Amino acid sequence: MMPIHDRMPVILAPGDYDAWLDPANVNAEMLRALLRPAEADDMVAYLVSRAVNSSRTDAPMLVEPV
Repeated sequence: MMPIHDRMPVILAPGDYDAWLDPANVNAEMLRALLRPAEADDMVAYLVSRAVNSSRTDAPMLVEPV
């Protein structure tokens, strides 16, 4: 991610979604364990429209390669 941005987003395995999103889950140790680096082979980077920089823009084209 470093060539793209200085912060890494949280990327969770689908099996961890419920635990992460459960507001009743206050087990910080268990939640912290979900914060592990994503496998580089599972990610693909491609250029997208600069329109992604505007919070007013919400369109399917934002995730299409340019």
